[in-house]
Formats: sequence, C-alpha cells, structure tokens
Amino acid sequence: MERDNLMHGARTAMNHSMDIREWCENYLKEKERENHAEMTEEEFAKYWKYHRPEIMHAGAAEAMQAYKSRQK
Repeated sequence: MERDNLMHGARTAMNHSMDIREWCENYLKEKERENHAEMTEEEFAKYWKYHRPEIMHAGAAEAMQAYKSRQK
C-alpha cells in the first residue's frame, strides 16, 4: 500500500512539470537501455515505444527520488 502511495505521488509530481517528467523519462530510459544492451538501437526504440507506459508507472517513485537527489 505504501508503495502505491509513493508511486501515485511521484506520478502526480511528474505530471505537473514537463521538465521533471522529461528528466525522469530519460533517467528510466537510460536505466532500461543498460538492461537491454544486446538490443540494437532500432530494437530498443520499438521496445521502449511499447513498454514506456508501464516502465514509467512502475519506476515513477525511483525516478523522482533520483531527480531529488540530483538537485542536492
């Protein structure tokens, strides 16, 4: 339950600022790219296109934490 609250709060914060959302999306995309290093750029672009919504949802709290840590 706590994880859901954190995720919801993070998603809300990301959706209020396009700069934050863009930073978080790039953070999660780079992290996901590292996990799929064997894919070509074209393969990864297709993968990201279809999996981005679920990755953004699941990684929202982590991405916001990274964003806040970056600013310090």
